[in-house]
Amino acid sequence: MFLINFLHNYHPQPILLRLGFWNVHWYGLLMALAIFGGLLLIIKVAPKYKSHLQDVIFNIIIFGFVGARIYYIINELPHYLAHPLEIFKIWEGGLGIYGAVIGGALALFLYAHKHKLSFLFLADLIAPVLILGQALGRWGNYFNQEIFGKPTNLPWGIPIDIANRPAEFLNFQYFHPCFFYESILNLFIFVFLFLLLKSQIKKTVPCPGMVFSWYLILYALVRFSLEFLRTDHEPMLLGLRLGQVFAVLAIVFGIGMLLKRKKIVDC
Repeated sequence: MFLINFLHNYHPQPILLRLGFWNVHWYGLLMALAIFGGLLLIIKVAPKYKSHLQDVIFNIIIFGFVGARIYYIINELPHYLAHPLEIFKIWEGGLGIYGAVIGGALALFLYAHKHKLSFLFLADLIAPVLILGQALGRWGNYFNQEIFGKPTNLPWGIPIDIANRPAEFLNFQYFHPCFFYESILNLFIFVFLFLLLKSQIKKTVPCPGMVFSWYLILYALVRFSLEFLRTDHEPMLLGLRLGQVFAVLAIVFGIGMLLKRKKIVDC
């Protein structure tokens, strides 16, 4: 009940603290805490991979961040063509998770290739960290007044300032908290992936790619469903929002990985 009242009555603001010329934004703080906390958990589960995880996580963050920003800019290309300097205003939000996954996967692949490690096993280790980061990072979207859905009269509808409302919904005050729906569902996915990873590590013959495949499938299902509620502009392809197109591709790819691994190893 407290959380419902909080969501319905609190007007979120993006800045947590103002320290002279430096502002602490909720978005960046929550993402950093999520990644750090998730990494500590995975190191505890797989301590012998501690050094590799510590080495690769920085590259994943950099590549993932760049990929996420590029994805978002492509989605909002007309706006950024008209206001190119805003490309660098990363503190205002504007990241796309699919771009982060692609960028992070590239960094992980390059690291695995360089050190002659299994890319799929490293991806399994990182997957729970990634979904936990998404779960907590969505609250950064909340404080930025992003990732909200259509107008609603439900008691957990969140107030959105008129400056952040879509033009067609200027007369509505409360909207579906899509960020919250995704955050909760991502936490459930995190628990599942974390337990699955623990079981894989204990196996004599693990199945590399199992955890990462389920990450792709489950998150894509969540994202595909919630896209129907969202009101933010996004390019359309074949009658679907771009996020839904990527979700379908992720589901197909994830299922394909599972089937392929099943043929190689008894998973």
